Amino acid sequence: MVFYLKYRPQKVSELDSEEVREKLSSVLSSKRTIPHAFLFTGPKGLGKTSAARILAKAINCTNRKPGEIEPCNKCLQCKSIATGANLDVLELDGASNRGIDEIRDLREKIRLSPVSAFKKVYIIDEVHMLTSEAFNALLKTLEEPPSHASFILCTTEAHKVPPTIVSRCFQINFPQAKLAELTRSLRRISKGENLRISDEALDSIANLSGGSFRDASKILEELARAFDGKKISSEAVEESYKITSLDRRIEDLVDFLSKNNLKGAISLINSLESSGSDARFFTESLISYLHKILMSNLEEESGKLSIPQIKELFELLSESYAKIKISIFPFLPLEIAVIEWCSSNVESQSLETKKPASATKASARQWPASASLRTGSIEAKHGKMLMDLIEEVKKVNHSVAGVLRSCSISLKNGIAVLETPYKFHKEKLDDKKNKAMLEKILGEMTGKKISLQIELNK
Repeated sequence: MVFYLKYRPQKVSELDSEEVREKLSSVLSSKRTIPHAFLFTGPKGLGKTSAARILAKAINCTNRKPGEIEPCNKCLQCKSIATGANLDVLELDGASNRGIDEIRDLREKIRLSPVSAFKKVYIIDEVHMLTSEAFNALLKTLEEPPSHASFILCTTEAHKVPPTIVSRCFQINFPQAKLAELTRSLRRISKGENLRISDEALDSIANLSGGSFRDASKILEELARAFDGKKISSEAVEESYKITSLDRRIEDLVDFLSKNNLKGAISLINSLESSGSDARFFTESLISYLHKILMSNLEEESGKLSIPQIKELFELLSESYAKIKISIFPFLPLEIAVIEWCSSNVESQSLETKKPASATKASARQWPASASLRTGSIEAKHGKMLMDLIEEVKKVNHSVAGVLRSCSISLKNGIAVLETPYKFHKEKLDDKKNKAMLEKILGEMTGKKISLQIELNK
């Protein structure tokens, strides 16, 4: 059995989230009646289903006295709920049982008295997947619930649950796990498996987990199998997950950004990708590094980045971090963020240089029949053609617009040539859909039919 399931918490005290432990303890120790409906919210892998089962056991435990918190885990009810064999505790998947017919069927069955437990408990996972009609049917049950029934609704997307449902539930939020909570969970598993692992290695795994107990346990399991009885050190974790010299890489990247060295920054990112580094973890660590600088106000340590510049980087990196999970190429969002930042920084610096008044009065659509512009130079920044192309493309495809910032462009006799120093960017621009989009926009800008060529310029 996998670690996450094998070491799933069976008591409130075993839940690794301190906030969740406190809230459940407060509910169960209270002299008041336990709420008939709960709503557990939070990202995946934080123990919502485990907590729901523990609560179901506490509600039906035959040995638990009023005011006590923990289920006994020894009575027939506790044991059958733990194994999923209890006829009165039903777990439903909202994605598979999302229609009104399924909820109506539930309403009909819930009227029947429990077979052997004190209460029927319905645990509905991913409840946000229910249809509007199903939610309306569920609402009627929550408004007038049978005295022998309880509901525990779980969701990773609380904003999709109707307010009418939320208002009738006792809500418990499962926050992203803290490092201390993650290491607590990992230490408990390591002890159970008799693993030889250093505290530093546990910290490294916690950092890699992205705040998820489930992901942390999966990483620990992978390492346990890989090292098979040997001691797991922090160096071993770093080597296995390609995070060696991470701090140095982050410092180098920030230094490149402070100097607007786009080529150096992209080269570093490419080396990270080639070595198999984790894009999500690297971006998260980079954001954390910048946050420390911002909070301590030590501009010198950032490579002379100003506070406004750091804030701008925050926005771009946070946006890129959110896109990593859905990106086919994990490092692409970071690449684009770096390109956009370097380009906008060069532009803001060049605007400080005085220019002839006539230059600012030029029409946005007046280009010479033959032009050659490169975004990496100040001249290109004030050339209308490429910058207007980027602005137009940005309205349609933000990521392609970001890639264009690293390019140069030339136009002659109806043929536009885009040159890029990066192979990956060439492949992206050469994509049939992207190329057609660019040709269309260039055609609208020039009033002529444009044929586009993408070339690699090393």
